[in-house]
Amino acid sequence: MRLFGAIVVVFVFGFIGFYGTIILTISRSSEFYPIFTPIVALGLMIISILGIYDQLKKKVVKRLSIGFLALAVCVVGGFEAYQSYLKSLEVVSTQDVDLSQYLPFVENSKVVTLDEASTFNIEENPPTLDGATALYPVYAGFVQAVYPEKEYSLDESEVVSTQTSFAFKRLVKGEVDMVFMAHPSEEQMKNARLQGVELTLTPIGREAFVFFVHKNNPVEELTVEQIQGIYSGEITNWKEVGGKDEEIRAFQRPEGSGSQSALINFMGDIPIMDPPSKDIVSGMGGIIRETSNYQNRRNAIGYSFRHFSEEMVQNGKIKNISVNGVLPTKENIQSETYPIVANFFAITGNSQNPHLDEFLQWIQSEQGQEIVERTGYVPLK
Repeated sequence: MRLFGAIVVVFVFGFIGFYGTIILTISRSSEFYPIFTPIVALGLMIISILGIYDQLKKKVVKRLSIGFLALAVCVVGGFEAYQSYLKSLEVVSTQDVDLSQYLPFVENSKVVTLDEASTFNIEENPPTLDGATALYPVYAGFVQAVYPEKEYSLDESEVVSTQTSFAFKRLVKGEVDMVFMAHPSEEQMKNARLQGVELTLTPIGREAFVFFVHKNNPVEELTVEQIQGIYSGEITNWKEVGGKDEEIRAFQRPEGSGSQSALINFMGDIPIMDPPSKDIVSGMGGIIRETSNYQNRRNAIGYSFRHFSEEMVQNGKIKNISVNGVLPTKENIQSETYPIVANFFAITGNSQNPHLDEFLQWIQSEQGQEIVERTGYVPLK
């Protein structure tokens, strides 16, 4: 009978240890529980078998068993308390900026409105638009000037913003007529060609790709080579570039995002280091907030586009780094003295929408470029 009980105990706690490890690992996303849970299950299994064979009546065995259980409780409590402490420090969010404040045809919206009637209008069958978070205010301004007046929901309408990577996939699948984004990566361009989609990239404005640090970081300037050294993993401490003796935490964006494609272009043939998954920030606004206040540290660096980081997020806790001694001001972008300036584009694929060509011509016209400039970006001329 005792043998049968011991077998049942082994089975039960083996089951608990196996599935408990899986559940806790998934729910807690931690490397702690995959090691801790089997140990506790094994300990409980041994204690239960000792109880079946009346061994817990012995003082030494009883004390050891109680000590094991108490230690297990203390370890879990200490671990969870430490995790709560880390979360209390991490007062940042990876969520992006609230784009609802730029909705077209909404009262008190921040979207740019022309002072005169648009020279081009679309009454029916307007092209469906998607694009990067940072560029939504621009194409929302185009919509305000050209499209029929109605509600354009951010979730389900002719005009949405699903972020660069997903917007580009939607364009390739033919789900939207036009997307607004930085130049696609080589991988994105290749994928479109493989699916038989002929892309047309129409430049509509210019912007600086910027690198920023916490406002209290003493580093004010980096060279192109130093930034490339940081993101290749060759430079790992701020003291190597004139800062404090602190490890550099270099945040990145996911593959396919507009700013990650810009980083790849910036790095050229220099390989980008593989960051820990926790240093990849999904939201474009998130990388700014992570850099400005990650667990109250001042050792992070991130990147974005100038208008987004300075005007859309308005974090107040970051500062743009001068690159080769030049700050990314609108004047320095226009004169190309700032070394990292690129066009952003309206991109079309195989869409047969009849308004696309005229719409693109209007975007590059004086009125379209006025919206680009008044939104906060740099026009083409």
